[in-house]
Amino acid sequence: MPSLISSPVLVLNVAYEPSQITTVKNAVKLLVKNAVEITEHKNKYLRPGIPVPSVIRLLRHVYIPHRLQVLTRKNIYLRDKYTCAYCVKRFSSSDLTLDHIQPQSRGGRGTWSNLTACCKPCNLFKANRTPEEAGMVLSKRYKPVNMHTSRHVIRAMGEDDPLWRKYLYFENTSMQQD
Repeated sequence: MPSLISSPVLVLNVAYEPSQITTVKNAVKLLVKNAVEITEHKNKYLRPGIPVPSVIRLLRHVYIPHRLQVLTRKNIYLRDKYTCAYCVKRFSSSDLTLDHIQPQSRGGRGTWSNLTACCKPCNLFKANRTPEEAGMVLSKRYKPVNMHTSRHVIRAMGEDDPLWRKYLYFENTSMQQD
């Protein structure tokens, strides 16, 4: 569990579109500089009058270039929703490992489409084999990283946070007709 100051905060652009994720610490720095406003906050306070932000919105347009999602253990776990690709059970990050679908010893590379979250027992059983050789079924095939991958990771992070859901298009936002 991350400490309060390093908890994730969803950053919206001036038009309320999700743009990136930052930490509470960075969000408070932006708040002090009057660069953002708190759109959603938890019912906790850092100090009297300073709530712990969950969603912030930039007050003016800032160009944030599209970048490819960084390949990290955490981002793979987020993409896979902390779920083992073989037994399809959900685990904490400490009970997961990264599995090379095509083993490294057989030319498998550490790429977005060849890595998956895997529980320790499944990874131990699979060992240095392909899923087919181990008699295991991979629950999902992964595509190479592209410009939309970071949006999928943001959406995966916000799936369980009710304060992020309406900004990540989980809720029915159909317009009411007069």
